[in-house]
Amino acid sequence: MADPKGFLTTGREVARTRPVAERVKDWNEVYVPGSLLPIISKQAGRCMDCGIPFCHNGCPLGNLIPEWNDYAYREDWSAASERLHATNNFPEFTGRLCPAPCESACVLGINQPAVTIKNVEVSIIDKAWDANDVKPQAPERLSGKTVAVIGSGPAGLAAAQQLTRAGHTVVVYERADRIGGLLRYGIPEFKMEKRHINRRIEQMRAEGTKFRTGVEVGRDITATDLRKRFDAVVVAAGATTARDLPVPGRELKGVYQAMEYLPLANKVQEGDFVAPPITAEGKHVVVIGGGDTGADCVGTAHRQGAASVTQLEIMPKPGEERNAGQPWPTFPMLYKVTSAHEEGGERVYSVSTTHFEGDEDGNVQFLHLVEVEFVDGKLTQKPGTERRIPAQLVTLAMGFTGTDVENGLVAQFGLDLDERGNIARDADFATNVDGVFVAGDAGRGQSLIVWAIAEGRSAARGVDRHLTGASSLPAPIRPTDRSLMV
Repeated sequence: MADPKGFLTTGREVARTRPVAERVKDWNEVYVPGSLLPIISKQAGRCMDCGIPFCHNGCPLGNLIPEWNDYAYREDWSAASERLHATNNFPEFTGRLCPAPCESACVLGINQPAVTIKNVEVSIIDKAWDANDVKPQAPERLSGKTVAVIGSGPAGLAAAQQLTRAGHTVVVYERADRIGGLLRYGIPEFKMEKRHINRRIEQMRAEGTKFRTGVEVGRDITATDLRKRFDAVVVAAGATTARDLPVPGRELKGVYQAMEYLPLANKVQEGDFVAPPITAEGKHVVVIGGGDTGADCVGTAHRQGAASVTQLEIMPKPGEERNAGQPWPTFPMLYKVTSAHEEGGERVYSVSTTHFEGDEDGNVQFLHLVEVEFVDGKLTQKPGTERRIPAQLVTLAMGFTGTDVENGLVAQFGLDLDERGNIARDADFATNVDGVFVAGDAGRGQSLIVWAIAEGRSAARGVDRHLTGASSLPAPIRPTDRSLMV
């Protein structure tokens, strides 16, 4: 146990954010650099080393949280990094982006603020990089087997790294111009600077993983060709079909999917544009969707100089405390204020968009909405609550409905879909097509980064068993697991 009295003597502290007036002028990460260094050892000491660590169950990766908390408390950062990497390929990603279901499952959280598991995690890995403790782990020998991984998001990268380390020759295909999937173009720079992705890619290259960008399987290369070239294929193409809003005026200029808007801001940071082709500068911005992607749109609009930002959510405002239907250690739906929300704007709950109104040139100018409420379990419009708000840029951040079937990948492979529209798979993450496996959102549906990495690791084990007859690779989850977080 780290500090037997730590949870009694030390209060919860988290990383400090930079002042709003400062950070909205740049795209750097919002946190004060080094703010965790003076506090993180004591924060790790709040861990109670529970007899049954429910944080393990809250985390799909099964992270060894009490173990690396103990090392962090003792400031043995090298040992902490080893324990952290034992279950997680990319803790610098999860430590910045995961909503931390592990903290919701923390036993201390029953009647006190939970341990800052996420902050401890990111501190350990950042220290490991600074100390040059993160080394390439090239295999001792090659198996002679080849694997294609389709998609370079967290699931694809995790599967690729595990399979490369197992001795297989792995090629990752990415249809975008850079590696990283949604990590690269869906996550704003202020949430995670892309240097974190770049150095992981360099580590993977040094281990032997090969990358092919600008190649879309199903269009640029057929599934038949891929199966001829490789002994196995992992489909980790994500759930990129965005949920649309089929209301009058949807065709107006200025109404975009979030993933049409966010990547362009990231491309500016990559040096591809001087200014983004779609910008919020000087405009009244409306973001439809109250989740993390919506918050990313809010923060991006602030940095682009929006005249106003309004975020709409059809569901009621969540409470600030757990309700009876979401008891510990489940992951509760609570009211959350992200760094983007701290920066300004208005959040409106229990409203539904009825239509968009444009000008004579076909540009959106107003959004019409109505308040809604639950009646007999169904959302119903409240008469007399209709109104319109200014909207010169609208982003749709309402989630995703499944993997992309338009590019031909699913049809060319002949893959079966499940009842939710995701690619069906068995307990080894194998599809109905021999030698073809699926991991991440393409098989699970839209989910969290921590699930994506867990699925990538688990699918890698299935592929390894398929190729060699046995596998020593870890498999933290099975496709049927729903655990505490979907």
